[in-house]
Amino acid sequence: MISRRGLIAAGVLLLFFRRGKAWAKDPFETLQLFRPKRQAMAPDFTVPGLRASLVRLRDFKDQVIVLNFWATWCPPCREEMPSMERLYRRFKSKGFTILALSIDSRGEEVVGPFVKSFGLTFPVGLDPKMTVAGEYRMAGLPTSILIDRGGTIAAVAAGPRHWDSPAAHQVVETLLEDR
Repeated sequence: MISRRGLIAAGVLLLFFRRGKAWAKDPFETLQLFRPKRQAMAPDFTVPGLRASLVRLRDFKDQVIVLNFWATWCPPCREEMPSMERLYRRFKSKGFTILALSIDSRGEEVVGPFVKSFGLTFPVGLDPKMTVAGEYRMAGLPTSILIDRGGTIAAVAAGPRHWDSPAAHQVVETLLEDR
């Protein structure tokens, strides 16, 4: 005969396994993302891109965006780029993009070869005077600003992240689901 305690324990275990996701750690916390207490719209910008193109935030309206500030000479930036490319490839067809703004003072001369050597396919812009970086109050490299579909800053990552981790996938999926 099953005791009352055994029955309660079995019920708790069943609840845990059926609702495991609800008890799982918040992926924003796992990825150590700062979530602003007050909602703020992401400032619009237009910067030169590679090969005489322009990168405009407004061109990605209604998409989830990771706005990444980086430089070719920054080791942590170099470290996270391959995982950013994998994240981009995984979600680009679902309303997601990465906009990587380089603050390199030599612009396309150094950024173009870097992008080619890393096989990056997401949009890359040039912000050599750190105009956009200043608007976003970038304090160090790399810095990534996560922007939801409504254009609101949803989270900030200071420093490198493993962008192809399960937590990063969950963060992007959560932002894609929110309308």
